[in-house]
Amino acid sequence: MAKLKIKNNEVAFFAMGGLGEIGKNMYCVQFQDEIVIIDCGVLFPEDELLGVDYVIQNYDYLVENKDKIKGIFITHGHEDHIGGLPFFLQKVNVPIYATPFAMSLIKGKLDEKHLLRSAELHEINEFDEVHFKKLWVSFFRTTHSIPDTIGVAVHTPQGTIVQTGDFKFDLTPVGHLPGPNLQQMAKLGDDGVLLLTSDSTNAERPQFTKSERWVDIHIRRIFERIKGRIIFASFASNVYRLREASDAAIAQGRKIAVFGRSMENAIAAGQELGYLNIPKESLIDQNEINNYPPEKVLIMCTGSQGEPMAALSRIANGTHRQISIQPGDTVVFSSNPIPGNTTIVNALINKLEEDGAAVVHGYVNNIHTSGHGGQIDEEFMLRLMKPKFFAPVHGEYRMQKIHTKLAQMTGVPKENCFILENGDVLALTKDSCRLADHIDSVSDVYIDGRDAGDTVGNPEIRERRLLSEEGVVTAIAVVNLKDYQIVAGPDIVSRGFVYMHESQELIKAANHEVFWAILNTFKNHKVVDQRALNRTIVSRLQKLLFDRTGRKPVIIPMITILNGDNRTENHHYRHSNRKSGQHDQGNNHGGHHQHRSHNKKNEKTPVASK
Repeated sequence: MAKLKIKNNEVAFFAMGGLGEIGKNMYCVQFQDEIVIIDCGVLFPEDELLGVDYVIQNYDYLVENKDKIKGIFITHGHEDHIGGLPFFLQKVNVPIYATPFAMSLIKGKLDEKHLLRSAELHEINEFDEVHFKKLWVSFFRTTHSIPDTIGVAVHTPQGTIVQTGDFKFDLTPVGHLPGPNLQQMAKLGDDGVLLLTSDSTNAERPQFTKSERWVDIHIRRIFERIKGRIIFASFASNVYRLREASDAAIAQGRKIAVFGRSMENAIAAGQELGYLNIPKESLIDQNEINNYPPEKVLIMCTGSQGEPMAALSRIANGTHRQISIQPGDTVVFSSNPIPGNTTIVNALINKLEEDGAAVVHGYVNNIHTSGHGGQIDEEFMLRLMKPKFFAPVHGEYRMQKIHTKLAQMTGVPKENCFILENGDVLALTKDSCRLADHIDSVSDVYIDGRDAGDTVGNPEIRERRLLSEEGVVTAIAVVNLKDYQIVAGPDIVSRGFVYMHESQELIKAANHEVFWAILNTFKNHKVVDQRALNRTIVSRLQKLLFDRTGRKPVIIPMITILNGDNRTENHHYRHSNRKSGQHDQGNNHGGHHQHRSHNKKNEKTPVASK
């Protein structure tokens, strides 16, 4: 079992993910034989991680110490905070504590993976306390771009460690929903916070993040100007934004149709918990859209980030079964592209404009505000909590660095601020904090499938990148080891490397190279098998193609071996062939080759034919 290098009286704080990055949030507090986990998220892959669906944490340390884990406490229901739960529960089944809206989303995720029945789920609210033998946990209400967000305070024998979760100070939430509970935060600060770990996402913005009510006002004004059909694209989890759009549509007498499974689930959960108030008569089936005039229809859909399979992309590409862009349509993007998505979002906007739709998007139209606090929000949190020690989380390094400077401006000594990496272990007592250890097993795990076992490693990622950049060349042949014949081929097939019809001379040279690679394997190897043939073909073909083109495609030999058990004769053939010194080099005829060897003792004739 892996153990931390800390003293018995010290409390450890460490992150399995969420440091130096935006996503994959998973923070841990450990005291002796008890571990409390806060959040369990995923990171969505960058473009270079080809074929990867999710990036999760390496859970090895926690799996090895599973008997110490008391529970996972969820701050809110975004994917970068709950998306990893199905993968983690496949390895370790531990209790999960979450607020109602987050719990509703978690149940849906676990049900999809057939984990719901075995999961231990506990619904909590901001005033609950959860006690264990040595640690206990309390909560405080925050505001974000999703309902039911909380911060988590882990109370230890050495002091209280606070994780804010994602937050901003929205003092005027939409729909008369509760705002941040400043009293709870101030009480934690007055009682004493040993370590504050706080959201750093917007640390570069010297501002106070605007309220959702500001967006609400502008959405209503935009809707009032639109005379045709409205297609409204947003994050499905941003229930506040869905409420603003639905309220504005209902005020205009519009009917609402919902597209996208995640959007349907979010609206159903929002309705059930009272965060949305859409009358049944205002919701229509997807197939009923054409029964109403365009000015009486609002379509709410997923795809604001340009996701290829989301509803909005399929609408723009003309592949959606129920909807196509019509003259007079207005598409409203009520979100900004997340880092890495700008290009595909811009391409989607251009396609929608080409199809005849008007597109409303961006901060310039005042239809989006962040769910993360800017510098003033972050300073306010620091003032309320008054921590002795500070560690910025949920942000890239430059964001963590700025957040650390803000902490120092609010009175936290420079030597009490720590910019950590995933796996770094802080050891704390009432009066001290030190970087004590590093969990070496912490690393990214690439999920390529549905389960925690469906992973790919860096070698596979490199191969996929090489395939995408250089293409693939396949060498196909059938050989008979009994007579040392090339029975069929060799043939060369190129995909993504060169266009074969315009590269006949290169393909012909490659055929010739593979032919001689096979014959040289017959001649120079005591035992001819699949591995020997493949190795020689790859080596010779790779050199030829690089010399001719300066590129290194992935080379895949597909050699079918007949009579592969008759390997001992080849040694006699090679020996007698050398002895006689007779070896016809043959000619390259684009795949039609012959190779003959004559010997008084052995009249076998290796023949290559197409």
